[in-house]
Amino acid sequence: MTVCGDGTASGKMSIPTMSTALGIDIGGSGLKAALVDTTRGRLVSERLRVPTPRSLAPDDVLAAVAGLVERFERTRAPVGIGFPAVVVDGVPLTPFTAAQVEIWVGWPVAARLAGLTGRAVTLLNDADAAGLAEMRFGAGRGEPGVVLVLTLGTGIGSALFVDGRLAPNFELGHLYLPGHERVAEWSVAASARTREGLKWRQYASRLDEYLHHLERLFTPRLFILGGGISRKADRFLPQLTVRARVVAAALGNHAGIIGAAVAAASSR
Repeated sequence: MTVCGDGTASGKMSIPTMSTALGIDIGGSGLKAALVDTTRGRLVSERLRVPTPRSLAPDDVLAAVAGLVERFERTRAPVGIGFPAVVVDGVPLTPFTAAQVEIWVGWPVAARLAGLTGRAVTLLNDADAAGLAEMRFGAGRGEPGVVLVLTLGTGIGSALFVDGRLAPNFELGHLYLPGHERVAEWSVAASARTREGLKWRQYASRLDEYLHHLERLFTPRLFILGGGISRKADRFLPQLTVRARVVAAALGNHAGIIGAAVAAASSR
């Protein structure tokens, strides 16, 4: 959802192109932002990062986001924000992922930020934002049929596309695998490998089980695996046995920013 504000913002950066949007990625530890050329999928400014307020309270986090926006000089560029929750009409419907902060549920995030920044604001799920970037400019570019983009980090983010069109808010990390008592991300996220000291072969076996389950449910043509662990994809990709192709994400830590900006530009 895009919400328009009434005020203006000013700061220190400006790259005034008609294809430019400001992308922001909200995480549990950091807020990252950059101006993006949404026709080429490239950052056209320095990427700025500020810490996420430790309270994770809406007023504190949104004030920090507004302050980050103000560091970019006045421009008509809209703002796109990837947010760690299920998002419908600019409002989170599930807790803020980090520490499962319940107070965010039902909070009018897009409307509040539009008022604080004087910008048009588009809010979407953070994994959906990363998926949009990968499908338009990265590993999924031009891919037909069903594609699943998975971000393997502290948890598992997921985005599902059909012929390049996003089906928003798929929380596939919360699926239960047959015979398991906890949701899939507890044992398959990258954090599980670190927490349990898993060797790559052990981790690949778990990931393979999860991908087979998703394959039975959705029959994707392609899995795109992102998150920091994708930089070591050669350690586990050769051990996967699913029918679908499995590739590493191409855009790295910039995917969320690029995808959020693309969503904002598409909502003009």
